[in-house]
Amino acid sequence: METDRLNPVTLVTGAACGMGAMCARTLSSRSTGGLILIDTDEAALSAVADKLERRGVTPERLSTLAFDVADEDRWTQAGAFIKAQYGRLDWAIVSADPPPAPASDLVQWGRKLPQDLNGAFFSLRALMPLMHLNMSGGAIIVTGGADALPSETRTADFNLLQLVRAAALEGAHDNIRINLVAPGETTAWAHVPRFNDLVREGGSERIAFDTLSHMPTPMARYSVEEDVMRLIGMLLSDDSPMTGAALIVDGGHPL
Repeated sequence: METDRLNPVTLVTGAACGMGAMCARTLSSRSTGGLILIDTDEAALSAVADKLERRGVTPERLSTLAFDVADEDRWTQAGAFIKAQYGRLDWAIVSADPPPAPASDLVQWGRKLPQDLNGAFFSLRALMPLMHLNMSGGAIIVTGGADALPSETRTADFNLLQLVRAAALEGAHDNIRINLVAPGETTAWAHVPRFNDLVREGGSERIAFDTLSHMPTPMARYSVEEDVMRLIGMLLSDDSPMTGAALIVDGGHPL
């Protein structure tokens, strides 16, 4: 994954597990200006930081902050800490995967949001002023499941995509780019097995390939995590003009 910013400072929420932990692992060695990891589970967060340190991929400055991102007061404290210790923020990964929210026909940046979107909202509201300190702005990637996106049956519901678009519009004049990456499966991929699952079930890659060869349609999904991180790297790059968009990663390389 290529990045083009000098000594970037990176922040990752939900960094103790799942997509957040994967982003922390991938971006740690590139975050030469500093890395800030946030999660509610302090023990798990420390374990992630220790693992990164053992691998020798941590930047000189690494901070772990254990708090609930839906806590507005804690974000006020975190913002002051980051500004004092790092002076700015270049990249951020905001983990958010809310359930369906109540219907709304009005979306405005800064309005009161459904409870399940508070974490994403408070995260964006705290991080954008830190990126405003950069003349070149910054980039925020919000990660949420594909079910966070509106469907034909829920087009009027207030959802994460609307929040991302409103925040992107607000941040555009400061060159703060905000996009949503939604790893998930579409119905077209629902019947296609993951190659890693075939390896685990069979005990080896050879057996997995043999299983594939005997399928009516020899197809599997491969390297989903790698696909997601490649996409995130492209969106973080200053060469990417995209903002306010949602991109679905629905499987990985067909094999």
